[in-house]
Amino acid sequence: MKTIKLVGIFLIISAISVFAQKSEINLKESVVKWTGNKIGGSHNGDIKIKGGSIELKAGNIVKGNIVIDMKTISNADLKNEVYNKKLVDHLISDDFFGVEKYPTASFVLSKASKFKNGKATLEGMMSIKGKAEKISFDVMKKNKEYTAQIKLDRSKFDIRYGSKSFFDNLGDKAIDDIFILDIKLLVN
Repeated sequence: MKTIKLVGIFLIISAISVFAQKSEINLKESVVKWTGNKIGGSHNGDIKIKGGSIELKAGNIVKGNIVIDMKTISNADLKNEVYNKKLVDHLISDDFFGVEKYPTASFVLSKASKFKNGKATLEGMMSIKGKAEKISFDVMKKNKEYTAQIKLDRSKFDIRYGSKSFFDNLGDKAIDDIFILDIKLLVN
């Protein structure tokens, strides 16, 4: 009788692991840090995650999405409150992210490789300012924590301010088209 119960429990556990398990992103513990470079320096800060989830099947990501609240963009490197506010106001303006019209950015997973040595490659659509672009990046997994560094070309999302892709003769006023998102997601 005990053997039958144990076999039954084993079959139930095996069946559960075959189906995808959805986990919500822990919004309090997850972090998105941004870095933008320019000639002679850089700026960085945080952006809060509004929502999202991942689905796992046999320990691998099979589905996922993340929504970023662009209204929460902040700056961490400028200590002068006036300059800090000026930069943040510029980033949320139409020159950059147009947050009034586009309050969120998002990523929707379309394909993922299996984890090998804690690393997998994700592909999907990144949407910023109403423009969607296919992107690919590596993600590292440790327990329920997923980390990634995503390098995005802002010119693909029609973010033109200070971009050599759109303007000539910017000299030392040029801002790199590539900006970096360092992401740490914890799931519940």
